[in-house]
Amino acid sequence: MRKGIGCIFLSLALVACDTGAAPDEADAGTGDPIAEEAALDDAIPVMGEERRILAFGDSLFAGYGVGKEASYPAILQSALRAKGINAAVANAGVSGDTTAAGLQRFAFTLDAQSEAPDLVIIELGGNDLLRGLSPEQTRDNIKAMLEELKSRNIDAMLMGMRAPPNYGPEFQAAFDGLYGDLAEQYGVDLVPFFLESIYQSPELFQDDRIHPTEEGIEQLVEATVATVEAALPASES
Repeated sequence: MRKGIGCIFLSLALVACDTGAAPDEADAGTGDPIAEEAALDDAIPVMGEERRILAFGDSLFAGYGVGKEASYPAILQSALRAKGINAAVANAGVSGDTTAAGLQRFAFTLDAQSEAPDLVIIELGGNDLLRGLSPEQTRDNIKAMLEELKSRNIDAMLMGMRAPPNYGPEFQAAFDGLYGDLAEQYGVDLVPFFLESIYQSPELFQDDRIHPTEEGIEQLVEATVATVEAALPASES
C-alpha cells in the first residue's frame, strides 16, 4: 500500500467534515441554480428535452476549496452535455451536513426547484461518521429521503461512503452495507464508494487530505458519469 494511504483513507472515511467556517456561496445550494450553471455549457451542442438533476449532498458536492464552477455537479453537467445529453445539474451541496441535517432541508430543497428534477443524487454520510452517529441513524435518514422521492415519483441514486477499519468490524459492516441495502430496497442506482477512483491518490486531494482538487473532481466525474446517465429515467420524447 502506498505510504500514507492508511491515514488518507481514515480522513476520507470522515469526508466532508465541518471545518467550523460558515459555508460560502458555493456551499449554500438550497435554491434552484440550474439556469446559472447551464450557462457555463451553452456552447456545447445537446439534444432532446432538458434532463434536470438535483445533486444533494455535503462539501463533496458543494465545491469546498475549488468553487462552485469546479464542483462535482458543475463538472458532471459538462460531462453529460459533452455526451449530447441536455443536462441541467443543480448544486444542493452544503458543507458539514449530516444525513439528519440533509433530511431537515430535503423537502424544502425539492420544493424550491422551479420544476421537479428527473433525478436526485444523494451523497451524504461522511459527517455521520465524523460525529460517531450510528449506522442505523444514517440508514433511517437516507431511507426517509428515498421515501420522500418515492412519494413524489422522482428517481434517485446513491453515492455511498465507507467506514474506516478502526471503527470495528460490526460498525464497518453495518455502515458500508446500508447504501447497497437501500439501493436494492428502493430500486435505485448506486455508486458503492463515491471516492473509489481517487482515494489512493493523495495528489488529487487538497491540503486537508479530505476534499478533492479540481483534477480529483474531474476524475470522480469520469468514474461516475456513466452510472448517472444510466440512472436518468427514460426520456418522454
